[in-house]
Amino acid sequence: MSHRDLPRHALWITIYLFFILGPLFVLLIGAMPPARDFATEFSVALGYSGLAMMGLQFGLTARFRHVTQPLGEDVIYHFHRRISLIAVTLVFVHPLILLVAGSEAMRLPDSLMELPLGAVFAGISICSLLLLVVTALWRTRLKIRYEVWHASHIVLALLAIGAGLFHMIAWGFYLDNPWKRAFWIGVVALWIALLLYVRVFKPLFMLRRPYRIAEVRKERGETTTLVMRPEGHAGLRFQPGQFGWLTLWGSPFKITGHPFSFSSSAQADDGRVEMSIRRLGDFTDAVQSVAPGQRVYLDGPYGSFTVRDSTAVKVMIAGGIGITPMMSIIRTLADRGDKRRLILIYGNKDWDSVSFREELEVLQGRTQLTVVHVLSRPHEGWTGESGYIDAALLKRHLPEGYADHEYFICGPGIMMDAIEAALGEMDVPLSRYHSERYSFV
Repeated sequence: MSHRDLPRHALWITIYLFFILGPLFVLLIGAMPPARDFATEFSVALGYSGLAMMGLQFGLTARFRHVTQPLGEDVIYHFHRRISLIAVTLVFVHPLILLVAGSEAMRLPDSLMELPLGAVFAGISICSLLLLVVTALWRTRLKIRYEVWHASHIVLALLAIGAGLFHMIAWGFYLDNPWKRAFWIGVVALWIALLLYVRVFKPLFMLRRPYRIAEVRKERGETTTLVMRPEGHAGLRFQPGQFGWLTLWGSPFKITGHPFSFSSSAQADDGRVEMSIRRLGDFTDAVQSVAPGQRVYLDGPYGSFTVRDSTAVKVMIAGGIGITPMMSIIRTLADRGDKRRLILIYGNKDWDSVSFREELEVLQGRTQLTVVHVLSRPHEGWTGESGYIDAALLKRHLPEGYADHEYFICGPGIMMDAIEAALGEMDVPLSRYHSERYSFV
């Protein structure tokens, strides 16, 4: 994060806090109900805050470019995951405090049929949240398909927030005032509108701007490149290193899109875009069966993983399919005739799995590009770097003045954590490197 980005970051953080705390402070305006003990009032404040945070998640995932561009959509999504856990914790702590304090509201009636309506809605909301957290954290262990999880995630979130609102209204302690109740209903309507924007209005726009698969190209490392051309429109313009959401089968109203980096040059004047996808799961396994002529839809571009106009040495560190945004950057600079110095440190399992291996050799002749291959399972006779990328390896291949270079890191999470730690050892400030964590789940 550069100093010029600080004002925008601060602005969006302030707006976020306003939408989180604003609805809570509105309850304190005007006539107030009789004061209660501290534990009760504190637990209620946590409940309201947790619900406001949960509702605003629809805004975080709505893909507004003015929101995602300053920080990057990968940062927004990872923030969404972590803030969701905080929101759920606040909601769960709310009844626990009341239970420990011995509140009358937590006393169970003799019959379940006598449960207050507010308690019923509270139970529905909490159970929905529990299922939402369990399926989100342990989706892979539970072997839930991504598409099934995504649909259930949205349904459970709507159920949890809707039941939470009805719980508040049914309890009615702070919402007995009609205008306060109307205000909170309006806030929830805003949350629903954000969801409708993503699931209805944006797909309608995409429906009018389809793409066709022009070519399906096999690459090394079980990677398939989809070449897509716009149909009936000029196409999108992206910056090298950005990504888009791809709907490969079905209409853009399909509940699940998949994020992939653009791997093509951003200089194409015919609107053509490419995405290179490696076999890593259910969806990606089926990509190789895509046939030319198939209609697809793209939502983008997104991301801030782009080259800035500076004379700094550009150091790209990729692992596996993390090479795709780097290829877009290198191809674009080559097409522009840009001669700034580029260093690519590219980690793979073995020599045969190095995607774009031959093209990278050609690109070294068109740019000031140096490629350093690192193999974790080198073949006999390999004389290049082997093992894993660490601080010592970086120092062997980077020019002095490590803190002055601009770094781009993309690959498996474990690799990226190790590289960020290595850059820390080299006294490279956070403002000098960009990380693209392409898993949003």
